[in-house]
Amino acid sequence: MEFDMHMWVGFAVISLAMLAYGSERLSMELTSLLVILSFMLLFTFAPLTDADGVLLISSSDMLAGFANPALITIMALLVMAQGLFQSGALEKLIDQASRRAARSPELAILAVLFAAMIASAFLNNTPVVLMVIPVLAAMAGRAASKASPYMMALSFITILGGMLTLIGSSTNLLVADTAERLGMHKIGFFEQTIPGLVLMAVGSVYVLFVMPRIMKSREAEADDSDTDSGRQFIIELRLRYGDSLIGAETAAGFLPALSGMTLQMIESGGQTLLPPFDDHRLRAGDKLYIAATRREIADALAQKVHPLRDHLMQLVPNEGDSGEDLMLAELVVAPGSRMAQRAIGQTGFTHTTDCLIIGLQRRSRMLRHEMSDIRLKAGDVLLVIGQQSAIEGLRHNRDTLLMEWSARELPRFEKAGRARLIFALTVLAAASGFVPIVLAALAGAVGMVTSGVLNVRQASRGFDLRIFLVVAAALAMAQSMEVTGGAALVSSNFLGLFDTDNPALVLSAFFLLCAVVTNLLSNNATAVLFTPLAVNLAAALNVDPMAFVLAVIFAASCSFATPIAYQTNLLVMTPGNFRFIDFIRAGIPLVVILWLTYSLFAPWYFDL
Repeated sequence: MEFDMHMWVGFAVISLAMLAYGSERLSMELTSLLVILSFMLLFTFAPLTDADGVLLISSSDMLAGFANPALITIMALLVMAQGLFQSGALEKLIDQASRRAARSPELAILAVLFAAMIASAFLNNTPVVLMVIPVLAAMAGRAASKASPYMMALSFITILGGMLTLIGSSTNLLVADTAERLGMHKIGFFEQTIPGLVLMAVGSVYVLFVMPRIMKSREAEADDSDTDSGRQFIIELRLRYGDSLIGAETAAGFLPALSGMTLQMIESGGQTLLPPFDDHRLRAGDKLYIAATRREIADALAQKVHPLRDHLMQLVPNEGDSGEDLMLAELVVAPGSRMAQRAIGQTGFTHTTDCLIIGLQRRSRMLRHEMSDIRLKAGDVLLVIGQQSAIEGLRHNRDTLLMEWSARELPRFEKAGRARLIFALTVLAAASGFVPIVLAALAGAVGMVTSGVLNVRQASRGFDLRIFLVVAAALAMAQSMEVTGGAALVSSNFLGLFDTDNPALVLSAFFLLCAVVTNLLSNNATAVLFTPLAVNLAAALNVDPMAFVLAVIFAASCSFATPIAYQTNLLVMTPGNFRFIDFIRAGIPLVVILWLTYSLFAPWYFDL
């Protein structure tokens, strides 16, 4: 009876945890800590022993998840992804993919989505999506189409890409580790690749060619501000003696040294020159008014030698004094701001914030006035540069609203090569099987820091506390279910609903159940909770357990039907101007398609 008590208390804790995760009334981090605490209290004050009095599980076992190799691997891979993100290593590759298909904007968008999908097979999806969002926004603008359908496609396509390899998703690593602890063989790096390719291929057809039609009606509702990543800011560049642009000539209204940026106006010798500039030769004292996207500006500032960098770095307050990396951020002039109706030069912004206004964007029209003389209005968007501490201080500025998502450090392109090398060596080491994946990932993460790609502070940003705590709690729940007999009970009752002579039907129903739960609960928690059930079901049916374990991997990744199901869905929600119902409308068909595909493919592949 005591054994049953532990099992039912465990079920109660798990049920309450699922409700708490789904309702979000408590943070996922706090819920996870409460779960671990509950199990520790249970096994401390009501020890679980076998018939001989031997302790089966202790309260300290509930903390074992924090040292789980799969969790350590996930954290290390997140740090490596931060290194690739910080160095801009993937931006160059994505740019190359888009340039190769530059003649056709639609083809270029497909090329970028394909590149993102391949990258997500080896990387955490979040940094991949963050890097691709501004690229898609700009490309959608060139294609004269809305960015929204491509934003949802980006999130979905990276989730599909994560199904291809063992390190493609934290879900994969957790399922593999849990299955191995339950007595299964060690799952190989590419063991899931063939069924993963099938699901990815079928799912990609829907995402790229069918889903845009479903989302067509949303395009009419979406405002032109689907994303701000492709909008242009006006920058003022005043040439001084010795500047690299002195003596340069405009060619057909463009400056080759400012490739990708648009020259709006030149003030030279008291004259105002507008396009075309008729081969004007630049000289000291000229003022250039340039229109460029935030990404183009960031790329220019990240280069060792660039006219824009040479000019602006001389003006940034305290640049280089504290060793802090510089950050770009976007601010909105707040309603009722003291800066409104005042010229930029009269606001004292740089003096009071230690940040420099380098660009301005106003929705009504493109500006062609000296930057310091422009009178600000509520709603104007300012692009500013400053050290991290100064940018963070802008959160308390009542005259402006800091767009939190926009505050990012400048990429360090000079580190991109070594970041790619470290990542490639890590993947090769993990795929070869010569060293454990956890060792390869940990070595790669340490390599990112020791090689100078990241400093310790930047590396710590890759550490996701939510994932860390949710996974640790999920491992505690799974261990409790297994030891108390809860997993066996659920498996036997689940089997009782079906004909045990038809394993394919049981597998199909199991996949669907897991796919439904993952859209209501964390995908990592779903993966860890369902893996013991998968192993028990396979044993009861006397079939290859890989069929059920891979069902957990793929079904737990079917996080398409709600925006809260997966972090990348939330990332694209704002730039895509999506509502909750949009994910239901576009995501449920994809879940059904993947369920049917696996239900048809797996029985043949695993000979069920």
